[in-house]
Amino acid sequence: MTDALPPRGCQAAEPAEDGYFRKGCNPLAETGRSKLQNQRAVLNQQILRAVRMRAGAENLLRATTNNKVREQVLLELSFVNSDLQILKEELEGLNISVEVYQNTEETFSIPLVPLGLKETKEVDFTLPLKDFILEHYSEDSSEYEDEIADLMDLRQACRTPSRDEAGIEMLMSYFLQLGYVETRFFPPTRHMGVLFTWYDSFTGVPVCQQNLLLEKASILFNIGALYTQIGTRCNRQTQAGLENAVDAFQRAAGILSYLKETFTHTPSYDMSPAMLNVLVKMMLAQAQECIFEQIGLPGIRNEFFTLVKMTQEVAKVGEVYMLVNTAMNQEPVKENIPYSWSKLAQIKSDHYKALAHYFIATILCDHELQSGDDEDQQEKAFSQLYDYMPEGLKVLTVLKDKVQRKQLGKAHLRKAIVCHEEALRVCGLCKKLRNIDVLQEVLTAAHKRSLLKYAQQETEDDFLSLIQAPDIIPKTEHKIETITPQFSKVKVKDFFHRLGPLTVFSAKQRWTAPRTIRIHQEAEELGFSLKGGSPVQIYCLDPACSAALMGLKEGDYIVSVGGVDCKWLGVNEVLEKLKSVGEQPIEMEVISCQDTTSSVHSKSATYSVGMQKTYSLICLAMEEDKTDQTKKAPLKLPFLSWGTKNRQKAASTLCLPSAVAGSSQIKKKLSPFTLLNTESSLY
Repeated sequence: MTDALPPRGCQAAEPAEDGYFRKGCNPLAETGRSKLQNQRAVLNQQILRAVRMRAGAENLLRATTNNKVREQVLLELSFVNSDLQILKEELEGLNISVEVYQNTEETFSIPLVPLGLKETKEVDFTLPLKDFILEHYSEDSSEYEDEIADLMDLRQACRTPSRDEAGIEMLMSYFLQLGYVETRFFPPTRHMGVLFTWYDSFTGVPVCQQNLLLEKASILFNIGALYTQIGTRCNRQTQAGLENAVDAFQRAAGILSYLKETFTHTPSYDMSPAMLNVLVKMMLAQAQECIFEQIGLPGIRNEFFTLVKMTQEVAKVGEVYMLVNTAMNQEPVKENIPYSWSKLAQIKSDHYKALAHYFIATILCDHELQSGDDEDQQEKAFSQLYDYMPEGLKVLTVLKDKVQRKQLGKAHLRKAIVCHEEALRVCGLCKKLRNIDVLQEVLTAAHKRSLLKYAQQETEDDFLSLIQAPDIIPKTEHKIETITPQFSKVKVKDFFHRLGPLTVFSAKQRWTAPRTIRIHQEAEELGFSLKGGSPVQIYCLDPACSAALMGLKEGDYIVSVGGVDCKWLGVNEVLEKLKSVGEQPIEMEVISCQDTTSSVHSKSATYSVGMQKTYSLICLAMEEDKTDQTKKAPLKLPFLSWGTKNRQKAASTLCLPSAVAGSSQIKKKLSPFTLLNTESSLY
């Protein structure tokens, strides 16, 4: 593990008071994982430059009519496209560098695939937040410099989290802190001028938006990615290590599934619903693989019922990897998923399918039905392995007849050898996988074992045997499911707690500047009552009292009494302060809520439960065109405003690109490197 770099004001080994560790790994430490992340950052910058050159060349090509210039631009475009393809292959090489993330112990297992962390640029919250505090909350923004610095330190630490539970807790703390920041400083009616830039984990293309939801979604992706790295790091030679690996992959799948369901229309390919669906399947498949390794860790006894159980368990692993491989080869995921990941899923599917056939062949070749065996139990167990028996064969007959047992066993061995050879062939065709030594060793050893088993059987009747090995029914006693993230277990204190209760002092509420009211007690009466929680409100105000004459209004909130902040005090505590001064006048500061109509940018599309996901930006543009043409259509509520009336049903979303009124939107199929004309573009 790399060294920790604590931010200013935080001890190196002490947890922060609000429950998280504000430290990340040293990005300059010469570890394998940090080198990979640094290489990823360099590639992202190179891809950014190439994408900008490509955008400029395409703009020039559209603008010019000179044939000579067009020829030169087309030549330049071909060079840029070739450069982008090379950079994409280099990025794919980083994504398949699985050896770096594996456990350092000597192991003889097929490597597991982790996700790389998304890279981001630094963000300066100082000026936007200080301006908003002064403008919106009418407070001295210089008093909140430490809180803003803590927020920026936490974000900086989240760029290099440690690969353990402390790193997970830190990322979750920042994610929850963003919820507070969004409520306090990001009103729905305008942008704050804070630009968030995140790089796609698979294509390296940057996405830049002023939307805080991009930041939240990217942090969620990195939490899932960090769980995958923790899972691959576990020692798979111990029961505890395998249990931790299964748990980590299930939690990674849960985080990615939560991201898919909560944030729709994400502008980054690695966080698109189709890609996240594939990643969830891949994580659950790796958890299933670890379950099989956990069952076989003590050793697989050459016993009838044990082999039956292992046959169906390993067949289940092969089935889930087959589904993963199928999903990876579907559009639009196929264009962006690393090619080596797809081939590794195919290799694992063939490998574990071959193991299933090898186990059932061992049952048939090594275990003849003896007089003392329970025929009914063996017949019942064996019949559960197949949907159907080969023509002319019955389960009980096969178990009793030595010749039929051997013929069916050899058919399964032939099928196992074919699957092993296919796995080795695919591995040899992929350059990245061909260089993973442990993968080659595992596949070769399994292939030789099947060949040896087949050579031990008599071969005289091979040409007369027409039996084809039937497919095996996959089954597992250990159901693998996603683990929903439990953010409530992470205790986080609002950095900007001093601004007041979040339910009252938020970006959606508009307030007047604090007014000073000088109170004189009249016959031990204040002339008003107090109600509510924190902060307290003026209630039953006597219009003839001195406070009312000085400008106190019904419904005003008391924020300070005698220079002491009262935003978090209750009714009894405020009354005690007001009455403790005796006959001396006391000054209190109050604020009034301004009437505001919550208006949301009408060009932002979302999707609510019960409505089709395809109702998006195109529909909004069509509505605007229709309104402009008729000029008589009544003003409609924006689509996102409709969602606010159904808050229990609405799903959070990232904003789609803005539609321009009066212009038609032409929907084009975008490649990973053509995100330049949308709100998520570079400029």
